[in-house]
Formats: sequence, C-alpha cells, structure tokens
Amino acid sequence: MSSPLAHAKRIVVKIGSALLVDPASGEPARGWLASVADDVAAAHAAGQQVVIVSSGAIALGRRVLGLERSARLEEKQAAAAAGQARLMGAFEEAFSRHRIPVAQALLTPDDTERRRRWLNARATLETLLELGAVPIINENDTVATAEIRYGDNDRLAARAAQMISADALVLLSDIDGLYDRDPRADPSAAFIAEVREITPAIEAMAGGANARAAVGTGGMRTKIEAAKIATRAGCAVAITKGADPHPLQRLREGARATWFLAAASPHAAYKAWIGGHLAPQGALVVDAGAAAALRQGKSLLPAGVTDVQGAFEKGDAVRIVDGAGVELARGLVRYDAADARRIKGLRSDAIETTLGYASGAALVHADDLVLS
Repeated sequence: MSSPLAHAKRIVVKIGSALLVDPASGEPARGWLASVADDVAAAHAAGQQVVIVSSGAIALGRRVLGLERSARLEEKQAAAAAGQARLMGAFEEAFSRHRIPVAQALLTPDDTERRRRWLNARATLETLLELGAVPIINENDTVATAEIRYGDNDRLAARAAQMISADALVLLSDIDGLYDRDPRADPSAAFIAEVREITPAIEAMAGGANARAAVGTGGMRTKIEAAKIATRAGCAVAITKGADPHPLQRLREGARATWFLAAASPHAAYKAWIGGHLAPQGALVVDAGAAAALRQGKSLLPAGVTDVQGAFEKGDAVRIVDGAGVELARGLVRYDAADARRIKGLRSDAIETTLGYASGAALVHADDLVLS
C-alpha cells in the first residue's frame, strides 16, 4: 500500500527519550535530531503541517541536576523543569537551519479531556501551525500528579492528533512495527504490516513485543492504546523504527512499518463525536436567518441568537433550535451561558466591547458544529 504519510495534510510525530537522548553522554542526539528537522522542512515544502510530541526533558534534566534514575515523582518533576529548556534548545538549534520556528506546548490530561481547556489548547496549536511554526508538545510533568497524568507520550500524542484532527500519527520506536509474537524471543514471529481493526487478538500481540528501553517509559502496549484513540478520531497511525537518520523520509519512501488505518476521515470522526457522543448542556434558539446560514455550512453568530437556555460552560455541547424548539444542529459553544446571554442578538464586532474579551466572532464555529 502507498504510505498514508504521503497524503496527510497534518502529521503528529512522537519521539521517545531513547531516540532523542544519547545514552552514552546524556546529551541530545543532535545529529539525529537535525535529520528529523530536515524531514519536517521537506514536509513543510510539500504543504504539510507537523506537530512533534517529544519526551526527553526528564532524561536531560537528570544529568543537569546530577540525579540517578528515580521513581520519586518530585525528583522527576524537578528533572523535567531543569531539562525542558535543554530540550527546547536542542529543537531550536535543529530547526534554525531551516528558519522554522518552534514553540513549546506543555499539556496535561485536563487540557485534552476538559472541553473548555481543549478548545483553548486547540486554538493555540492551530494558530502556531497557521504561522508556520512546529509545536513541540510534552506532558507538563512539573504540575502533574501520580494519579492525573498520561504516564507516556504515546497516549499524549494520540490525544494531540485527535485535538488537531491530524491525518497521520507516527510513533517512532525502537522496533519496526507489530509482530504476532516477540521477535526478539522468536525469530520466526510474523510481521503485521497493516491493521484495519484493533481486535483483542491484535491487543494480545502487544504483550511482550517491545521491552522497555533504558530511558523511555512506553512499550508496544501503550502504542496499541494510542492507535485505538487516534484511529477512532480518523487518524492513521504508524509504528516504525526511528533510530536511523531521516525516519520520516524513510517512512515516506516505504520503510517497514505497521500502519493502523482509520475507518473515517478526521473531519467525519470529529463531527460524529460532536453529534453522537456528547450530552448537550443547554440550547441556543436562533432566528430564521441564522437557521438558513447553518444549513449553508456557516457558523452561528450572536446576531442570530434570540434566546439562551440552560447552564453551560465554554466548550460544552449545546443544541441549536429554531423558535418552535426543533433541533437544527449541535455544536461546541465558545462562550459560557452567562456571556452568551449578554451578547445574543449583537453583531460580532460588539463582543469584546460588551464582555471585555473575545473568544472569536462565532458562538458556535462551523468547524465545531454538526447539523441534526
């Protein structure tokens, strides 16, 4: 099959600590990272957008602080705080040759699971991509707790792919894909090139397929879990070996990888999620002009709203109904109920004057709306 990477408009690449940090020196693997920057620059030239989810802050910070590998959360958080600047410095150095700006984005599970923060984080990432930057995402380890954290960047990468409606997620690993048995223990293990559905049998193959690396935290099981998240969001997922230089170029040219294919596009999956998986927290009543605009695929502006019903927060799902109460659409609202009541019926250019801030011209943007 042709590589889904070739047709992707938006790509998320996950880089683990074992690839990014030289195990001998504890320093960033600058030569390898420069090759990744070359690959991303080539993707930009082809009109693609790239987000990187990178481990490495804790590993780099341990060296700065003279810490041994430790399971104590507070020491990991201290190492992350010390290592994050070194991590971003390495990325800035790698991308500076191509005059591509990089931007740090630290996320927690709340940022990708609470819809208000999800909308804010997505808006920031979307803006960075529009400006030609490469967002470098990592878990915000300095404020995470043992109970509330991802624990590995495979799942974080999947959530990021879901958030920005990515077409492809590339999990760079120390193994070239999924096998039906552990290939290190059994050389006759069969390689799985393509997965169209993640069944219990597929999940069982991950049991021992990838022992944990010396500085990383994720194994094959976490990659399968990440693939489940991403493919449900319409994003194809590749697990491929990343140790050799130019891993994205090699994958684009057909390097060995396991591709998990999505059944729907990111756009269709996102719309299905809004329409069928979120419980509406309130309703916006609209006039005939707004109803006609919605049917034409346009956003819902405050000017077309005649009433606001219920109590909802920014990012909650709401019903959009006509004057007779007939549901026209559902969507994620960009203002809470109290502020929506203050701006209903107003022109969009009056939002900031009325509220003292603006979260966009629309109450519900067309990207976050599905017709009923």
